[in-house]
Amino acid sequence: MAGLISRLAGPLALTTTYTTNIYNPSANTKGIVRQINVANNGAASTFRLFLGASGANAAGTHLYYDYAIGANEVLPIYFPSGLEMTASDFLVGGALDATRLDITVLGDKIAA
Repeated sequence: MAGLISRLAGPLALTTTYTTNIYNPSANTKGIVRQINVANNGAASTFRLFLGASGANAAGTHLYYDYAIGANEVLPIYFPSGLEMTASDFLVGGALDATRLDITVLGDKIAA
């Protein structure tokens, strides 16, 4: 059915390690990220997301940096045209507070 997207990763509790690998497409596939949901199950907090190498958060790879999310809120992040990721790309991140924020990545998998 057209228009359906799949869960690519998560839900995953973000930790205070900002270099946690969240999503990486497998070999011979591409991931087209359409939406990322960040759910907060407690007090206000912040998170960081990077698009780069495994376990890395180098300058110039920031998608979100210390982005605030209110208490008990869900933040949907949309990529209407899709964020294409190959096997060499990693979605990496973490949060200010351990296990307070959960992340889910939604999109499509296609052959590379």
